[in-house]
Amino acid sequence: MKIGCPKEIKNHEYRVGITPESAEEMIAHGHQVVIEAGAGAGIGAEDDAYRAAGAAIVDTAQEVFATADMIVKVKEPLAGERAMLREGQILYTYLHLAPDPAQTKDLVASGATCIAYETVTDRHGGLPLLKPMSQVAGRMSVHAGASALEKAHGGRGVLLGGVPGVAPGKVTVLGGGVVGFNAAQMAVGLGADVTILDRNPEVLERLAVHFDARAMTRFSNQANLAECVAEADMVIGAVLLPGAAAPKLVSRDMLSTMKPGAVMVDVAIDQGGCFETSKATTHADPTYLVDGIVHYCVANMPGAVARTSTYALNNVTLPHALRIADKGWQEALRADPHLANGLNVWNGKVTYKAVAEALGLDYTDVASALAA
Repeated sequence: MKIGCPKEIKNHEYRVGITPESAEEMIAHGHQVVIEAGAGAGIGAEDDAYRAAGAAIVDTAQEVFATADMIVKVKEPLAGERAMLREGQILYTYLHLAPDPAQTKDLVASGATCIAYETVTDRHGGLPLLKPMSQVAGRMSVHAGASALEKAHGGRGVLLGGVPGVAPGKVTVLGGGVVGFNAAQMAVGLGADVTILDRNPEVLERLAVHFDARAMTRFSNQANLAECVAEADMVIGAVLLPGAAAPKLVSRDMLSTMKPGAVMVDVAIDQGGCFETSKATTHADPTYLVDGIVHYCVANMPGAVARTSTYALNNVTLPHALRIADKGWQEALRADPHLANGLNVWNGKVTYKAVAEALGLDYTDVASALAA
């Protein structure tokens, strides 16, 4: 199979879908790898490193899309990239389709086979291709929020860890999954006063045992949510419904109960955000104010630490990419039902139920695609 990797073009996105090491593995399996010139520059991987691994370097993304059987990326394809997809071509990347009707429409029209990192599962019910970026984003959310809390950046002027004689900042984490756990770890490490809300008693028990008295856990009902948001200096939105749009947990009305200059970090923004007032921002212009509350809603947060993020991502995406290339996508998905859960669009049809429901589209089950 000919596997192509274009340079990411989203604002301040420095990650790359294939590292030189991953290219070398693919080539060792008998495949050809085509890389757009400069694709790895953001992680310090120059074109010569890809050439040394055996990959071919081409000048433009158009050449990559025109020649590759499978496109491997990091972020969802933008409109110009979607226009270059063709029928039967495999797209393997993050998609986050539920809040993105325009992208979904274009992918359906392309006829491409689109496998989304974020809906591939494992035997434990986890999301292994999403997990490393969730770990990065969870940890970064506290860094970003702490910076936004500085007065010069529009925040309350609160140091999360406080100092002797001055209380630490209060951090409320909505969701106790991978993002929430990592955010809480960082906030606790800085000495903040941390409360984690979740609706799953088993998650709350696990968090309580892990953090002991260093962080509080509370059941996420309306009363507890409203109280914790009102008291917080920083609220981190870390909820996830796999493949579906995120629930809007914090309404605009709730902002009026918050402290002026408090910060909201919406890590769920890729799935539409979990605050009613959220809108996607970029690293170039990461924050905005609504009713005196600072919102940080960068949709590709891990792109800022591109080298760490790229290698963490390639560690989990490469094995599946090799299976797809070695066996062909249908046989690879038949052999692995967890990888089959990654199929979101095929042959002009939506094959992920939560996406179809979110966008009001017809749903075709994966079994139909695999039987074709």
